[in-house]
Amino acid sequence: MTIIGFPDDIDVGAATRRQLLRLFGLANERLETLSSNRDDPSRPLIYRGWFRARVDRASYFDGIEMGPDVAHGEQVVDASDPLRGATPMPSECDLPGWRDFVGAHFCGMERLSDALMRALARGLGLPEDSFATRFDGGISTLRLLRYPVRSDRFEAGLGQEELYVEHGGMRREIVSESHVDFGFLTLLVQDAVGGFQARAQHGTWFDIPPTDGHIVVNFGKLLERWTGGRIHATEHRVLSSGRERFSLPFFYEPRVDAEIAPLPLLNAESFTPFFYGDHVWASLPRLRRHFGERRPGAV
Repeated sequence: MTIIGFPDDIDVGAATRRQLLRLFGLANERLETLSSNRDDPSRPLIYRGWFRARVDRASYFDGIEMGPDVAHGEQVVDASDPLRGATPMPSECDLPGWRDFVGAHFCGMERLSDALMRALARGLGLPEDSFATRFDGGISTLRLLRYPVRSDRFEAGLGQEELYVEHGGMRREIVSESHVDFGFLTLLVQDAVGGFQARAQHGTWFDIPPTDGHIVVNFGKLLERWTGGRIHATEHRVLSSGRERFSLPFFYEPRVDAEIAPLPLLNAESFTPFFYGDHVWASLPRLRRHFGERRPGAV
């Protein structure tokens, strides 16, 4: 779904996007100092930070992942847990005023997500705070993404079936493969370049065109599990339009030690309770590769 009609102090229009996307104007060597080190085994991996586009994959984008410390400060950081580590940020000299702008946007997206979370609870016939206590101290993520135009030389090693799909009678290049987000819900701010698609339950892919001032809402895998399948995770992908594209997704997430247990819902599948940190760990193979297995229930 898409939503509109936000408080006056929450703006997701073109001017706000330009401010947030100033990051991509930095030189590559500056951006690399913010790296999460996913591709450099000589440096320690961190959960947040800058990452490069992978030329050996169909999904082709770069960007930065930022955690709650960009809005709430060092008091929410715990260096002993990778999921609660600090976010590397550019200096004030490199991007004057940018940090404050990011923090304000992060807080605005948290407020909108909280409102949606309470509306979902009411819609399920539950008290509106049924989910809320698990989000105090949550580890939500703000991403800034850039989808460059892929040059032909980067197609080496990838089959045409991995890079292209037929949609609407046209051959379209994939720049983000079909997937569902692993968190609770995602608020997606798009730029003016289209390409985002969502898949209906009967299998048809639909274009979700960008509309200024609107936010796209994706339901995540956690919400599907938590509601016992009553709410389905939104499968989505991005197809190239032949132009550079930017997007700003915000992933709303509980705290790592939040216990996720079945809700009193009719016709919902039951499940064994689990901790959100374990859910994240199971959803991201790179964490297991670099840090090993997470002790169940570990904070």
